[in-house]
Amino acid sequence: MTTNRKVAIICSKGGLDEAYPALILANAARMSGIDAMIFFTFYGLDVITDAKVDKLHVNMAGNPSSPMPTMVAGLPGMERFAAKMMMDRMKEMNLPTVREMIHMLHEAGTDLYACELAMEMMKIDRKGLLPEVKDVITAGDFYELSEGAQIIFT
Repeated sequence: MTTNRKVAIICSKGGLDEAYPALILANAARMSGIDAMIFFTFYGLDVITDAKVDKLHVNMAGNPSSPMPTMVAGLPGMERFAAKMMMDRMKEMNLPTVREMIHMLHEAGTDLYACELAMEMMKIDRKGLLPEVKDVITAGDFYELSEGAQIIFT
């Protein structure tokens, strides 16, 4: 089913728990016949960087929803521990990894874009991005490509 509806999702955070909302929203859009694109910027670039996508963590320190006290959450290894717990639970539920989700979205026709300015600031080379990334674009390009879309910031 194809409609004239479209969404443009901005993913600006690179934590494991912060990446999934953008990916799930884009997947739901595509499964509903809605055109979707995701613009990855700043730490959201970790989600589409080959060397980082499989190592995303969960930031527990300073998270007001975390059941863990901030003093404990800031201890070395806690972010990795929380990410492992989350990944284990997702595996039990047969949910795809972030890398698998990116591939699924690409196959479903979601356009994936990286922010040129953020890449320059963080010294990320185009060669380090996942092959599913369609292009590296400016914020102005994002507005042009997302004309008529609902813009969602995650």
